[in-house]
Amino acid sequence: MAKVNVAIAGVGNCASALIQGVHYYKGGCEDQTGLLHRSIGPYNVSDIEFVSAFDINETKVGKDLSEAIFAGPNNTIIFSRPPGIGVRVKRGPIHDGLGKFLKETIRVSEEAEVDVVRELRDSGADVLINYLPVGSEVGSKYYAEAALRAGCAFVNAMPVFIASDPTWQNKFQVARLPVIGDDVMSQLGATVLHKTIAKLLVERGVRIEESYQLNVGGDTDFLNMLEQERLKSKRESKTSAVKAMVPYEIPLRIGPSDYVDFLNNEKVCYIWLKGRYFGGAPLKMDVKLSVMDAPNSAGIIIDAVRVAKLGLERGVGGPMTSISAFGFKHPPIQLPYEEAKRKLESFIRGEEVR
Repeated sequence: MAKVNVAIAGVGNCASALIQGVHYYKGGCEDQTGLLHRSIGPYNVSDIEFVSAFDINETKVGKDLSEAIFAGPNNTIIFSRPPGIGVRVKRGPIHDGLGKFLKETIRVSEEAEVDVVRELRDSGADVLINYLPVGSEVGSKYYAEAALRAGCAFVNAMPVFIASDPTWQNKFQVARLPVIGDDVMSQLGATVLHKTIAKLLVERGVRIEESYQLNVGGDTDFLNMLEQERLKSKRESKTSAVKAMVPYEIPLRIGPSDYVDFLNNEKVCYIWLKGRYFGGAPLKMDVKLSVMDAPNSAGIIIDAVRVAKLGLERGVGGPMTSISAFGFKHPPIQLPYEEAKRKLESFIRGEEVR
């Protein structure tokens, strides 16, 4: 049976939760709670193997991937401890991946930068996941280009527009390689909840007048996002996902709000909507959601890498629109959740091209 060979750029909390999760579910665990798909085509979770990883932090570079995922400043919950994976984390390039706040937390490894393209080829990677910090525009494009040169599918978990950008779409189409993204949408997080509420109100005849979504957390992602200059694409990504559910213009304010160190990897979001319904009667809604952020991401990426592998086998080149709309905030085409899910299931069964 063929494997889904996965490479990772950025061994942070999201990578930790994904690697823990693959070990957790492939270990014969009876409780499959949290898995959206036990199998995708011929691929079970047990078919996912991690073959290469890149980071810049001296606490992670040089370590086996099974150890590096628990090195500081990672602070997500530990629900599974995988044994030695046999993959040594290599030193990647910095580019714009180290913001001014992260510089106070992360000490860069003195190891020489690895040749990323050669490493991807030598490791036999099928799929490269981009987990770089928010605001890493140059770094994300570097890894996208590396995937193209190495012949890998690219899953862009970050809010840098690759899968949704026509120029990059064309590059992957010409190379006959799948690209999925952009900006992973949590399995059950602030954006998917906000989208669902907005769509429900519109369908039930409520005229939405204003809405906001505020988020706080205590991991390095939120620390990094204190640097407002790195947030432009993040705010655009989250806002576009909700705006697509409302067929008219409304004032929206959506995005990360603050860093609270003692929350660690817990994310707390506040969603507020104001509107009118029958007879102009007023409606206001307040919602608070608290989740562990990294496992929420992993619940989508564990499917995305298997869909990417299917795309490779089926000769898909360019953006994979169904999985992107299903699991990402800024996909090439925005779709309501139910429609995206239907199209994804149809692709998995081999009934649609992508």
